[in-house]
Amino acid sequence: MVVEFTEILVLILAAIAAFVLYKVLKTATSLAVNAVLGVLTLIVAKFLLGLEIAITWIAVLICAIGGIFGALVIIVLNYLKIAFV
Repeated sequence: MVVEFTEILVLILAAIAAFVLYKVLKTATSLAVNAVLGVLTLIVAKFLLGLEIAITWIAVLICAIGGIFGALVIIVLNYLKIAFV
């Protein structure tokens, strides 16, 4: 049984591709969970806590990017009547 150079090269490339895909999907999953938690925090603040936060596409984008921290920033800015009123 002779193993050729191309077979070893393909095996190495497949291992590298699997590692990169694992890192990307792991990061994408954590970003998606963070975005969902941020938007849910904003919805809870608006409907359950009774804050009158204007839910616009900018607020949702901030929550999607910033997660819970982004939602808390929006809540504080709304409470201080600076933005999202």
